[in-house]
Amino acid sequence: MATQAKIETLKILKKASKDNDAPIWAKVADYVQKSRSNQKIINLKRIDETTEDGNAIIITGKVLGTGNISHKVSVSSFSISNSAAKKIKESGGEILKFSEMIEKFPTGKGVKIIG
Repeated sequence: MATQAKIETLKILKKASKDNDAPIWAKVADYVQKSRSNQKIINLKRIDETTEDGNAIIITGKVLGTGNISHKVSVSSFSISNSAAKKIKESGGEILKFSEMIEKFPTGKGVKIIG
């Protein structure tokens, strides 16, 4: 059974996709609908290796604090550990809710999906 938060997130993503003609948000909604068992675990080391300073990224699973991040990134994810959030913020980055990511990047241009 879907939680109320998950249902609201799906509504926000699907509306953003339609309103902004931005397929990326529909793709993220598809990930939200998938079973949690399909969600991958991504560590900071991988984020550091696959992003550049200032990138905006969506993680389709859980972010763990293994490793370090050497530059600032804007991150939205389904789940994030406290240590990962702390390290991202210490590097000058930010953790955004999906709604905040959509507000900042309505068309999804420049947003990368990792997962």
